[in-house]
Amino acid sequence: MKLPALMFTAACALAQFPGLTLPPSGGNQKATVIQGIGPVKVTVEYSSPAVKDRRGKIWGGLVPYGLKKDDFGNGQPLPWRVGANENTVFAVSHDVLIDGKPLAAGRYGLFMIAGPEEWTVIFSKNSESWGHYFYEVKDDALRVVVKPKKHEYREWLTFDFVARKYQEATVEMQWEDLAVGWTVSVPNLNDIILSSLKKDLQREAGFSWQGYLAAVEFCLQQKVHFDQALVWADAAVGLPGIGQKNLETLSAKSRVLVALGRSDDALATLKAAAEMPASGPIEIHQVGRQLLGMKQPKAALEVFQLNQKRNGDVWPVNVGLARGFAANGDKATALIHARKALEQAPDEINKRALTQLVKELSGN
Repeated sequence: MKLPALMFTAACALAQFPGLTLPPSGGNQKATVIQGIGPVKVTVEYSSPAVKDRRGKIWGGLVPYGLKKDDFGNGQPLPWRVGANENTVFAVSHDVLIDGKPLAAGRYGLFMIAGPEEWTVIFSKNSESWGHYFYEVKDDALRVVVKPKKHEYREWLTFDFVARKYQEATVEMQWEDLAVGWTVSVPNLNDIILSSLKKDLQREAGFSWQGYLAAVEFCLQQKVHFDQALVWADAAVGLPGIGQKNLETLSAKSRVLVALGRSDDALATLKAAAEMPASGPIEIHQVGRQLLGMKQPKAALEVFQLNQKRNGDVWPVNVGLARGFAANGDKATALIHARKALEQAPDEINKRALTQLVKELSGN
């Protein structure tokens, strides 16, 4: 039996009704891309149309240059919705900079005004309307002007994070033979991470010395927040029931003290690490090497000699003595220990390094 035209139209409308679990309108599959910048999460949610048989007709055609009025909506000239169906949504979990301009944490409707030479990317406070039909300039949170560029062919409209650094990532919209991108940066990322670490250490991570040590290492690697790092280092070493005085914790504390300009305290901390009964020849050698890195050759030699007294004539001891005497200007004694260490070297990598050291000390 043939359906009346009215019933047929109603059935088609039902297939696109929001809230029902049905295939996407027009076959424009939904997609989401998420990029982390440290703990900062950047998300793009969109529906992805295909080029189909419209190659060469997308830009300036299907996607008009400039604004365009639509028969439906508020009757105003409208930007492109950057995809299909519902709003494309750009979300950030923290305040960020978009090409150097501030954008607060939140969810934004993403729109674009295309052009032959430049595009305007719009972040709208209205992220919940369907499509671009209810776009209003008054809802703009931010606009940035960007340059389009040629790109390898993309059948499906895609968002991708194409460049990633410690404090920033570049996101691109890619479709047909064009890409349009902008940079999301988090200049206060270290402050955000510090705040997160403080909260983390009030939970499970704060019940082990390793958690405090990891927080200290973050500060040392990024060269930030040394006062807070010292608080955490002290906790890693001596927090009742949790802290542990070992080579890792004491070494980390000494590096924080150096960063704070407290070299004498750092030296005393490292000597304490070397003198610990549990420190073996490798551990003591590492302390001596750290002292050499701190430009403390005399203290380093004392530690290397402590290693000899405790552990005898073994490979790590002779390596340390060679470097310690050399740093203090006694090349003859250094050469004796370098030759011993070369004979004792456990692998080819160390043999090559010690062969070179022997050559240098011999003047060859």
